[in-house]
Amino acid sequence: MTRASDPGEGSGNALVDALDVESGPAVVGLLVGVGGLLFLLEPVVAPVTIGSIRARPVALSTIVLAAGFCLGALVFLRRGRRLFGVAHGIFGVAWAGVAVGTAARSGAIVIGAVVLVVAGAGVLVVRARQW
Repeated sequence: MTRASDPGEGSGNALVDALDVESGPAVVGLLVGVGGLLFLLEPVVAPVTIGSIRARPVALSTIVLAAGFCLGALVFLRRGRRLFGVAHGIFGVAWAGVAVGTAARSGAIVIGAVVLVVAGAGVLVVRARQW
């Protein structure tokens, strides 16, 4: 969170200024939240038509999660938070791999992406134990 050094500074939006919301992390959180919501809605929502393509919510969730995590990587790396940036990047690439593998009907790509998620989670667990 940041605080404006001069009361005259700010985004111009009183609600955003009052909540002290930063746009980068807010967009990342929104994308990851929408991706999770799409995943949870899978059993109760019919496939969605986008142009000529019908997509299930769970398939759309992988795309939204990939976008959120990749954006998160950029946000954290720009702030000098290397570990968090790399972790978001790994999970962003992995979710993109799930989306691409599903679209291409390639089990090998999907399995590779899942292995990447598991390996990335393992690295984070090991790093967390070192703290």
